[in-house]
Amino acid sequence: MKKHFYITTVLIFVLLLAGCSAGMPAVSQTGQPQQPAGTLEVCYLDVGQGDSTLIKTPKGQHILIDGGDNHKGQDVVEYLKKIGVTELDAVIATHPDADHIGGLDTVIDAIPAKSVYAPKVSHTTNTYKDFLMSVKNRGLKIKSAKAGLEIPLEGVTAKFVAPAAEYGKDLNAWSAVLHLSYGKTSFLFTGDAEARSESDMLEHPKKLKADVLKAGHHGSDTSTSQEFLDAVQPTWAVISAGADNKYGHPKKVTMNRLTKAGVKIFRTDRQGTITAISDGKTITWTTTK
Repeated sequence: MKKHFYITTVLIFVLLLAGCSAGMPAVSQTGQPQQPAGTLEVCYLDVGQGDSTLIKTPKGQHILIDGGDNHKGQDVVEYLKKIGVTELDAVIATHPDADHIGGLDTVIDAIPAKSVYAPKVSHTTNTYKDFLMSVKNRGLKIKSAKAGLEIPLEGVTAKFVAPAAEYGKDLNAWSAVLHLSYGKTSFLFTGDAEARSESDMLEHPKKLKADVLKAGHHGSDTSTSQEFLDAVQPTWAVISAGADNKYGHPKKVTMNRLTKAGVKIFRTDRQGTITAISDGKTITWTTTK
């Protein structure tokens, strides 16, 4: 009798425990919520006046675009480790400016990467040299990011649409621009691409259409031209910029252009890290300050 009572009590406890867990998000060993099955996550990290974006595919692959400025590298590493990223399938350095690649050497030193992509333009800064050295120390060779090149990933399509020409010493114009699609949803990541590069990309406007636009050059008035915006036709735009930055990003003219087009705007300087979650049909959003 006592044994029967004990078994029944244990069974009730187990059922109650299962009931408490029902409906709660699955949690990884890191204590972070696991990515819902069948979804793509795009995390626009709050790195101040700079850029860094993590893409988490439905098949569990991870792509990092830029790593913020030099002093933000460790922040990016801590974020990646916190959510359980132990390896990066691809790292994309959009162009040699410090606020984009400054933290990448720290990231690559801390977290193994399978491949690294960057446009075929060099720079003489120590920041750029540090990036090259970290890639070399990992035994990797940089793959040239250019229009038409596709990153081999499972379940999503990731293809560069820029740089589409040669730009001499104009580093912003060299920015690697990636178009990512999953199901019926799509994203465009523009680095610091400005009007000159946008004009070249407009030679193939159908390749630019995207639900989400990462506004070029932190919302500068040198990017997101009306013609480019008309081609992309985004529902949402994300602007990565630092609070009270000395450049005045994002510029009022760019904000007005996006607003007039009916685009919903997210800003890292006001909302912190911004995460888009796509199930292949719809996109939902969360922000973490």
